[in-house]
Amino acid sequence: MARSMFEPIYSEIFPFWNNISDSDRDYLCQNSFAFSYPKGANIHDGNECSGVFIVRSGCLRVYIMSDDGKDITLYRLHAGDMCMLAASCVLQSITFDVFIDAEETSECYVINGHAFASVSDRNSEVKIFSLELALTRFSDVMWVMQQILFMSMDKRLAIFLSDECSRLGSDTILLTHEQIAKYIGSAREVVSRMLKYFANEGIVELSRKGVKLLDLKRLRKLTL
Repeated sequence: MARSMFEPIYSEIFPFWNNISDSDRDYLCQNSFAFSYPKGANIHDGNECSGVFIVRSGCLRVYIMSDDGKDITLYRLHAGDMCMLAASCVLQSITFDVFIDAEETSECYVINGHAFASVSDRNSEVKIFSLELALTRFSDVMWVMQQILFMSMDKRLAIFLSDECSRLGSDTILLTHEQIAKYIGSAREVVSRMLKYFANEGIVELSRKGVKLLDLKRLRKLTL
C-alpha cells in the first residue's frame, strides 16, 4: 500500500530512484508518511531529526530563532519543494537548529530521517543528492543574510515584493505587514513605514487585504 502511494512521486522527484536497490526503494516508501498541517502549526522545533519534507500543497516557512525569541526567515517552501535541513541525522554537518511552521494549510510527504540516512549511507548517489539539495538551500540562506547585512531596507522590501509578484503572477500580494516583516527579517513598524513611503510615491496601494503593485517598473528599479 505504502509503495503504491509514494513510488510514483519519488520516481519523478528523486534522480537516484532507479539506481538504488528494490529493497531500498521499498524501505523508503514504508518509512514515508502523508501529513496535513493546519495553518500556523509548528512542524519542526529544531530538536529532532524530523525527516525529509516534500511539499504537495500549501506553504512552509523555515527559520532560525535567537535565544530571546527573534526569528529570521531563511526561505519558504511551496508545492514541489523539498527540505533536508530538518533531517540533521542525514546531514550531520548541520549544527544549528531550524524551525518549520505551516504558513498555510499544507499537505506534505515526510520521509523518516533515520530511514533516509540509512539508505544514504548505502548509496553514494543518495548522499550526493542530499548534499546538493542542502547546498542549494544554503545558497538561499546566504542570500537572506546578504540582504540583512548589506542592503538598505527599501531595496530589501522592493526585492521581496518584486519576487512575490513574479511567483504569484499577480500584482496583489495578500500578506500582512507582520508577515512581510517576518519574511525579510525586519520589524513590522519598519516595514509599515517603508510601505507607506512606497504608497506615497505611487508605487503600491495599501489595503487591509494586502499590497497592490501599481508601478512595477519603478519598484524593480529599486532592486538594482
